[in-house]
Formats: sequence, structure tokens, C-alpha cells
Amino acid sequence: MAAQDDEVPLNAIRAFVTVAREGSVTRAASSLGTTQSSVSRYLSVLREYLGADLIERRGRRSDLTEFGRLFANAVSEPLETVGFTAKRMRRRAAAGSNRLVVRTSLSTFAFSILIPNLQAFSSEMGGVIVDVVSSLSPPTSSDDFDILITRDLSVIEPADSWEIYNEELVCVGPPNLVAGRELSIVRSTPILNITSRPDILPTWLRAMNLSSNDIKPGARYDHNYLALPAVMTGKCLLVAPEIIVSDLVRGGVLQIIPGSRTPSGMQYRAYAVDRSEYPEIARSFCRWVTRLCKKSTLAQAA
Repeated sequence: MAAQDDEVPLNAIRAFVTVAREGSVTRAASSLGTTQSSVSRYLSVLREYLGADLIERRGRRSDLTEFGRLFANAVSEPLETVGFTAKRMRRRAAAGSNRLVVRTSLSTFAFSILIPNLQAFSSEMGGVIVDVVSSLSPPTSSDDFDILITRDLSVIEPADSWEIYNEELVCVGPPNLVAGRELSIVRSTPILNITSRPDILPTWLRAMNLSSNDIKPGARYDHNYLALPAVMTGKCLLVAPEIIVSDLVRGGVLQIIPGSRTPSGMQYRAYAVDRSEYPEIARSFCRWVTRLCKKSTLAQAA
């Protein structure tokens, strides 16, 4: 593993960056899937190549020297970029065609609106493949995605953005329960609670001039897409973004209680990151999803 004077020891740099991130040689070896002695040899190669100490051993910990901190800060992000790019190129080669990765923090929106309509976009764009991944974590520039669709996250890298939906809340229930009833039904009928959106019910109650003491609390669900089957088949109500129940309302499966519509103050946005392998297709997707949301809200209004 000895390095020539003009040969940059990339494997040694990768081992060092892992040690810097993990804080110990032991954890770095585990992360790399190798032995502690191999990691130590890599560190020796890098120390010899750079001519400076990078790490100070303190018990089981491996603390960086001042030079080590400077070097880690300088090479960590470029190394991540190399790994990220290699993964993207491998995915592109394996796909054999244009392929987009859409990341979203809106799982129910993806379930009820986005995914059922993806085939239309694929056909419109000549067979583009669209992968959809869901995550509530803030995205980073090393994450593998072309488009972010979100309500409460933002990108920290160059990207074009679109406003795709200004969220409105409605209270819905099965027609046999709410047909002909007024808003007062919420005082006696359980309202389901969505734990991933704790803001929805308080926001809606304030807009309706109600308090939590005025309603009957129902069962709890993690996400709206888990609660939808419950409200369709049970004797309960659900306060949800109108866009995710619009198809069910149009199909007569659910019914909106008159006077229950109110803006939530939240806005859905789509971001097409500049680093996408297919930036024009990514932008076309964002324009398409904007039209899709507009079409859904106009159909509901009609």
C-alpha cells in the first residue's frame, strides 16, 4: 500500500475521512468493512505522503490534529461527490434510458395524486422512468434525487422551484354519515388524529372557531393514507388536505362537510436540482406536476 511520490493515495484518504467522521479507527474499520490494522496502515501511508500528522490517539478515540481538521474539511465533500456521482452513473448505465428520482416528504400526496398519474407523464415524455422515494429528512447535496416535492423542507443547492399547491383543509366523512349534516356533527362524531401532521387539526379548529374541547377525539394514525380507509368505512371524520381526498370525493366515497374548507397556510413546492443528469426532463416534470395539482383543484371546485 506504499504510495509513489506522484501518486495520490485515494484509498488512504477515504480511510482517513471515515476515521474523521466516525471518531475512532475501530468504528471506521467497521464502516469500511475492513480491519483496524488495515485502516492504521492507510493512515501511515497518508501521513508519509503528506508529511504531517493527521491524528492523535487518545485512548480509544482518534482526535484530529489541526492539520488533520484542515485536510478533512478540504477533502470530505469532494470525496462524497465522487461517490455520489459514481452511484448516479451506475444507476444511469443500468437503466439504459432516462430515469428520474423524485424525493418527497408528502407520502399521502404521492400515494393519492402523484403515483396514480405517473404513467401519463412517462408516456408524454417517451417512456421516462420515474422512481419515487419518501423521506422526512432535510435533503443534502449528496442525496440521490433529481426532484424534491415538499411542504416543509427546502434544498440547499442550486435548483429551480415551482409553487404547485396552496394547501386547503376540509373535513370529510362517508356520505351515509355526513349527508345533509352541518358542521355541528364534529361535536358528536370522532375526528381521527394524524400524528405526522399535528398542525392540521389545531389549524382547522381555529379557523372554525372551535377548540379541542368542542370535538370528540378519535383514533390516531401515523399518516393520512393510513387514515383514509378508516374514514371511508367507519363512523368517524377526518380533517385533511383537500387535494388528497379530491378523487374520493368526486367518486362519491367521501363527502365534504359544508363550511369546513379553510386554507392551512402551507404551500407545496417542487424543486428541480441543477445537478440532475436530465435537468430539462426534471423541469418538465415539475411543470407537469404543477398542472396536475391545478387540474385536481379545479375539478374539485367544479
